Amino acid sequence: MLRQYLCMKYETYNHQLMAFEEIIRLLTQDFGPAIILAKDPHAVPPAIRVPSRHISEICQMLHEHKKTYFDYLACITALDNGPEANTLELIYNLYSIPYDLQLMLKVLVIRDKPGDPLPEVPSVSHVWRGANWYEREAYDLVGISFTEHPDLRRILLPSDWEGHPLRKDYTVQQQYHGIETTY
Repeated sequence: MLRQYLCMKYETYNHQLMAFEEIIRLLTQDFGPAIILAKDPHAVPPAIRVPSRHISEICQMLHEHKKTYFDYLACITALDNGPEANTLELIYNLYSIPYDLQLMLKVLVIRDKPGDPLPEVPSVSHVWRGANWYEREAYDLVGISFTEHPDLRRILLPSDWEGHPLRKDYTVQQQYHGIETTY
């Protein structure tokens, strides 16, 4: 029984690795070798870091290509790598239901300095409608702007809230409309 389970797990892992290499080949074929900034076939799911300016085109291709058809965007996660790293990161988790494939795309952007405009990444909400809310959340909490987003505004905090609470250097406002916010 254990042997059968391990064989099944190995076959699934092997299928994912073969598919990952095929995805790399398809991306470099369509966009050139510079499109892959880093790859991690052993991440779960396998991960590729790509240039932020091409994320929309890459997602469109992966969604429409007959060999990949990533029809489901599981989530977009935004995180702050800290002032020392000086980068913010977006992680796109894609899933192809018909092919049972998973893929993680990663995008790094340089953090903005106080007074500068927020870093920008092209929206993928035209590829997957569910990206709309994920991108709004990333905008609201981490401070990443999405170009060509149909309705980019805060989703969890009031529209006049100051700052982005999931940034590692975020300072909590002392008051909001006369209400004490610290406790």
